[in-house]
Order: sequence, then C-alpha cells, then structure tokens
Amino acid sequence: MAEIQIIKETPLALAEMRQKLEEIKKRDKELNFRAKKTEEFLNSITKLKYQKAEELKKELHDLKIDRLRLAITSKLIDILPKDMDSLRAIFSNESLSLKEEDYTKILDVVKKYA
Repeated sequence: MAEIQIIKETPLALAEMRQKLEEIKKRDKELNFRAKKTEEFLNSITKLKYQKAEELKKELHDLKIDRLRLAITSKLIDILPKDMDSLRAIFSNESLSLKEEDYTKILDVVKKYA
C-alpha cells in the first residue's frame, strides 16, 4: 500500500466541510457511502451556511487578536457560544490566555451570528 503524505493541513469549520462535500458531489456526481453519512451528519448539525461562516471568520480575523488561531476560529464558528462561560470553555483546552476585552470582542462578534 502506498504511503500517504500530508502536504497541507488546514482546520475547517463544519460549514466549510459541507461546502467541500458539495464541490466533490458536483465533480463526482455521487458521493461514496462514508461521504454520504458525513453529509447527513453535517446537514443535521451545522448551524451556519457557508457564506455566513466565511463572514464570521473574516470578522474574527479582523479583530486582530494575534493569538486567535484558525483552529480556534473554526471551533467558534461550529459552536457559536452565546455567553462568556461557553466561550471560556472553548479556550480552556488551549495553551493561551486572552485579555478580558478580547473575550468580550469575540463574544460580541459571534453573538451577531448565533
């Protein structure tokens, strides 16, 4: 069996993944079994459409918070925390801490999309 080499690894929000599956579906005309199951799951759990997810990602990026990585941004888009406790829970597993004003800025932006 050939060895798989990872060229690039990029965190995706669920809405972005759903969009990628749509592109594959258009290209291949039909999805395989696992892709169909993934599509069903994404359709049932995804809260935002692709366009709104991209807008939210751009707004979070525009906050100019240096420590806010793409992986965390993707989690924020997927979960859409509504309060400070939920937001802190997302950051609790990360090895970074933000100022209180940064948490407030992030929450204000995310609330617009929730």
